[in-house]
Parts: sequence; C-alpha cells; structure tokens
Amino acid sequence: MSTSRFEHLGDEPRHQGYLWRVVTGRFRAPDGVEFTRDVVRSPGAVGVLPLWRDTTGCVRVLLIRQYRPVMDRYVVEIPAGMRDVPGESPAATAMRELIEEAGLSAQQVTPLLDMIPSPGMTDGTTMVFVATGLTSVPSQAHGPEEEHLELLEMDLDDAIADIDRGVITDAKTVVALLMTSRQVSSGVLAVPSR
Repeated sequence: MSTSRFEHLGDEPRHQGYLWRVVTGRFRAPDGVEFTRDVVRSPGAVGVLPLWRDTTGCVRVLLIRQYRPVMDRYVVEIPAGMRDVPGESPAATAMRELIEEAGLSAQQVTPLLDMIPSPGMTDGTTMVFVATGLTSVPSQAHGPEEEHLELLEMDLDDAIADIDRGVITDAKTVVALLMTSRQVSSGVLAVPSR
C-alpha cells in the first residue's frame, strides 16, 4: 500500500440549511490529481434501541413506524435524531430522543457502535445506543412526523425476522438489532426486566 495520502484542500459552500451544509470539497489524490466531490456536512445523529426482558424471559424491543418525507413512505426504525443541541453529549441526545419519540426514560444508555451510514455523501456519523431500565414518561413529540408515529413493541427475534423479510430496512436499525441480538446471545449484553 502506498504511503502517499489523499489531501483535503478545502470546501466551497453551496448551501447552508438549518442543520446541514452542502459543500463542494476539493481533494488531491496520492498521484497529485485534484478532484471535487459534493459533500453534506452534518452534526451527526444518534439512534437508541429500547431493550428489556418481559415476565416470560423474552427479550423485547421498541421500534417506531414513522413517515419519512424524504422517502415518501413509512419506515420502521429505532428512535433517533440529529445532534442538534450544541454541547450535548451523544448519550444525552439519545436519552432526549427516547423521551421525545418513545415516551421512555432510561436508567442507562450503553454505546453499541458509531456507524458511518453514507460515506459517499456525508461526513455525518450515527452513534447507536441500547437503552435499559426503562420507565414510561410523557412523550415530547417535535413535528408532524413524531406526532403521528406508531410505537411497535416486539420480541427481538421477531424484529430480526422482519429484517430477513425486508420489513425493516433502515440501516441504523438493522445494525442495532443484529449487533444487539449477537451480544445478547453471546452473553456480552445483559438484559434487565423493564
């Protein structure tokens, strides 16, 4: 492998939105060739999978079914949101999103992974958490999509089956469910009752 490196030479602003900036990035390849790429600069996001063991010992999860205007359809996913509060830690954002979207407070949010959902388009990452020690609280929906979302409680195994059936296709949700299932099965992740 070459020891030469790609260089980021700078960004030319194209659009500044509420959260995202669109820029044309200028780069230099290891062989000296310069090129440009359109990039969405993002503050990043979080996703959080509520997880508990019911009275029969089954591992349960809570997902949401929410209209996503960009896709013009409903999507089944974990509660999630942008890191749009300056200075707020990813864990605090996860707890806030859990309350807003699911009406749940968590005693603990445990980092699962920091994923790169679309490296060809944006520098945004999504930090995914598992939430345990859950208590129902009033939700604090923001915007029409959250006001009209549907909560889906299900067995973790059924959620995995929904991935196989193509019902759950959202990347952060697929990754969260598969990693959680693997960690629960291997005993790495303990699942308390709700």
